[in-house]
Amino acid sequence: QVQLAESGGGLVRAGGSLRLSCAASGRPYTSLCMAWFRQAPDKERTGVAMIYTNDGDGRAFYADFVMGRFIISRDNTHLTHNAVYLDMSRLKPARTAMYYCAASRGTPCTIVARYYDAWGQGTQVTVSS
Repeated sequence: QVQLAESGGGLVRAGGSLRLSCAASGRPYTSLCMAWFRQAPDKERTGVAMIYTNDGDGRAFYADFVMGRFIISRDNTHLTHNAVYLDMSRLKPARTAMYYCAASRGTPCTIVARYYDAWGQGTQVTVSS
């Protein structure tokens, strides 16, 4: 099966930036879309951003709270092992959470977790005040 591996999390001060990366490996998996989710302690997992990975124009969608502070991008050099990135800027302590990468081979492409069938283990992002 496909494995997704996130990296790039860490401790950053409020106002700072981080770049999260997610790489696919293992069994070939031609995704239609990939997304980032986050989960804070005692909170539900919520969508952050999504991008079409094997779609020509690479359309992306964001959760309302992102407000232009995050950018999702893709690398589909290897169509069966896509990579996605999440550039986060002007981070706030409220953005502290475990961030997960997910992939889907079918529609709909949304930022709703139940539509994704491949998940990474997550990378911790901690924003200090």
